[in-house]
Amino acid sequence: MKKQIVLRVLSFISLIVSLSMIFPLIWAAVDGSPDLIAFILALGSGLLISGVLFLLSRVRRKDYEKLGLREAFAVVTFSWLIASTVGALPYVLSDFIPSYTDAFFESVSGFTTTGATILADIEAVPRALLFWRALTHWLGGMGIIVLGLAVMPFLGVGGMELYKAEVPGPTPEKITPRIQQTAVFLWGIYVALTLIQTVLLMSGGMDFFDAITHSFSSMATGGFSPKNASIGHYRSSYIEWVTAFFMFISSMNFSLHYLVLTGHFRKALRDEELRGYVKMVLLSALLIACFLVLDGFGDFFSSLWQALYHVLSVVTSTGFFTTDYAQWPPVTQFILLLLTAVGACAGSTAGGIKVVRVLIMGRQIRAEVTSLLHPSAVIQTRFNKKVISRKALSSITAFFMLYIGVTVCCTLVVTAFDHPKLDILTSLSAVLASLSNVGPGLGAVGPVENFSWLPAGVKWICSLCMLAGRLELFAMALLFLPSAWNR
Repeated sequence: MKKQIVLRVLSFISLIVSLSMIFPLIWAAVDGSPDLIAFILALGSGLLISGVLFLLSRVRRKDYEKLGLREAFAVVTFSWLIASTVGALPYVLSDFIPSYTDAFFESVSGFTTTGATILADIEAVPRALLFWRALTHWLGGMGIIVLGLAVMPFLGVGGMELYKAEVPGPTPEKITPRIQQTAVFLWGIYVALTLIQTVLLMSGGMDFFDAITHSFSSMATGGFSPKNASIGHYRSSYIEWVTAFFMFISSMNFSLHYLVLTGHFRKALRDEELRGYVKMVLLSALLIACFLVLDGFGDFFSSLWQALYHVLSVVTSTGFFTTDYAQWPPVTQFILLLLTAVGACAGSTAGGIKVVRVLIMGRQIRAEVTSLLHPSAVIQTRFNKKVISRKALSSITAFFMLYIGVTVCCTLVVTAFDHPKLDILTSLSAVLASLSNVGPGLGAVGPVENFSWLPAGVKWICSLCMLAGRLELFAMALLFLPSAWNR
């Protein structure tokens, strides 16, 4: 592995994260907040880390072209680690979250767009820190590496390896011929949609601060809100509709946005993953609504909207809420737990296994069952009119097994802490919510609860699950192979 290249790229990632602190620093200055000093110190510390990494690496411009898959996976994994480490500094230095374990948890939750929090009273937190929380969501949503590719053209050919290693989904593809153009386009769409949502939320009565922070969170499908009651604080159907719409479009594959903008609207609508995703959302919402009506939670139409909003919130891995769905009937909570694992579309800001993998796995199972009836038949698994290769099918199967294995092992370890609140539902949902980057879970980590009471060891496990989920498991697992470090 070419460690010099890895260190050099990490220095630029640290620089990007550090310079991003200028925005909350300005907010702290405008508010006259004492957190101004904390952000100045955090900014300086981040720049120092960036400088040290830069000096430790000796890289020529042409060396970036030698960046291979090993280096790409290492860069992506360590980029998220260093971003989370640097991102935790404002929390610690402000003394608002004095424990580094808690600060790191909050930072990882932000950058991985998970939205789990250790803050019990969010509205008591200074606005500069709340802005930083939301900004970490926004930076992590589209991807730190994708942002780096947009502003670091010198990565050249090696940038494609970084793009493949970070973008979620079984087969990430370039949208435009050049990888830098793809990165610039993705971030351009991301910024434009964020601004549009901010304006729409302000039109619904939100002030600028609430509008921009909620826009950051929903575009990144993260879920951090400056209000304790999340979207439920506003009691506004308009705000619920706006956030639901942007949660949905953010959970679509961003290549479909490109098709729509280039006039290929029908082609985008023919996408099998999008169709499967919409069907899953509507069917789940309808089922939950029926159970809510049967249990006396309201009339059908109000129950349907509540169900649809929270299905979207969970399946997109956002985590906004308008009511405590942990109080809903057990069967509805089970449906939400399944949706937590499935997630939304590949190539989006959402977490989870991804709909495309579930659909392909379902078709492969059907093909295997059919082959039992017709042993001599050659049955191919297709998706979007393309034959899925054996290698891709093997990769998807391995991902499912790894996802299940990590979930079971981490849940087992969490329950072993023997905390009175860590029942099996709370333990499982905490791990799943972290691994799928959803945030709120069920039980004692439900939507109106928080993660502050968890033992320190469990917080570190959840933090690692958040990172593993955001990196889709393989990138982090690869670093545990000795062969990945050999030349």
